[in-house]
Amino acid sequence: DDKMADRWQKDADGILIFTGLFSAAVSVLLAVSIQDLRPNPQDTAAFYLANIYQLLADPNISRASIPATPATLPPFSPPRYAIWVNSLWFLSLVISLTSALLATLLQQWARRY
Repeated sequence: DDKMADRWQKDADGILIFTGLFSAAVSVLLAVSIQDLRPNPQDTAAFYLANIYQLLADPNISRASIPATPATLPPFSPPRYAIWVNSLWFLSLVISLTSALLATLLQQWARRY
């Protein structure tokens, strides 16, 4: 029985090391890919600069005829691939952290056994 508990504890050590490294790698990839779910601030700035340029470049527009309300940005919707990829990254991270939790619980049980 002691040998079996010792083997389980060593297996749990390996699982903890692997899940720790895997979770770290997935977290980095998730931090990079989550940017696709947000609108790009450079696109927003370019949109407003283009509107300002159109207003200032047209010599026929007087200052009184400049619209009081600025042009609105087109609505942003993230690409479908970005939603799928980030969903899979999140799912992978949750499974990895759950595995680490279960391995920790196994280690605690093996110590008591």
